[in-house]
Amino acid sequence: MTEKNWSDHPFVVRLSRYIDLSATDLDQLRALIENELTVKKRRDLVVDGYEYRKLCFIEDGYAARYKLLRNGKRQIVNVMLPGDVVGLPGSFLELAAYSVIAISDLKIQVCSIDDYLKLCYRRPQFGLVLTWLQTEEAASYAEHLINIGRRSPVERLAHFLLEIHSRMMTIGRATAAGFDLPFSQEVMGDALGLSIPHLNRMFAQLRAEGLIVGNARRVEFIDFKALQRFAHFQPMTLTRIPRFDLDALEPAE
Repeated sequence: MTEKNWSDHPFVVRLSRYIDLSATDLDQLRALIENELTVKKRRDLVVDGYEYRKLCFIEDGYAARYKLLRNGKRQIVNVMLPGDVVGLPGSFLELAAYSVIAISDLKIQVCSIDDYLKLCYRRPQFGLVLTWLQTEEAASYAEHLINIGRRSPVERLAHFLLEIHSRMMTIGRATAAGFDLPFSQEVMGDALGLSIPHLNRMFAQLRAEGLIVGNARRVEFIDFKALQRFAHFQPMTLTRIPRFDLDALEPAE
């Protein structure tokens, strides 16, 4: 990957929302990449219960982090977009607690977790920004818990659509008016705990209430603010990482 392409990588763009990255920062991060891979749709990148010691930065394509239960049912805990990182939290556990599957063909850049941690020792800002990314994801998981536990099925779907729209906007793959859904009905059903027929009824209800138009592949908003109120959706915008003059900080005791 060339220097220009690397600066435009969705992961780098995502980091830049929270912290200023110098040319040296970008060079050192790019030097970690040990492989660039294209992963075919339906292939598992991470397998629940097995060791995984890599970080994979998604350049293009979509994936899902999931748990397969003993009864054969699948619960998707999060969908992954360009700019997201495969290997969080799996690479920080002795054995991965969730699987990750490609739900489209994926283009990824791969580095070892040990090499990334060495970079964090040399340039602590990369450890700090990882904390910000994990905070963002933890807040997202809390909303997913509320979705499954307390929101009605139609509110659940509305919240999911707004979350994906917000995330797609940050990577330039949506407009204020709407976006193309990159997920199958099966994936959305497994993320929301809904059967495919139930999911289709919830789409029909949102259309009937004049909140969206389109179908399970394309969503356009009719009344965006009303949909936000309906879903109890609040966009999550993390603060930027504050900058401090390290020389001015008091030394640790």
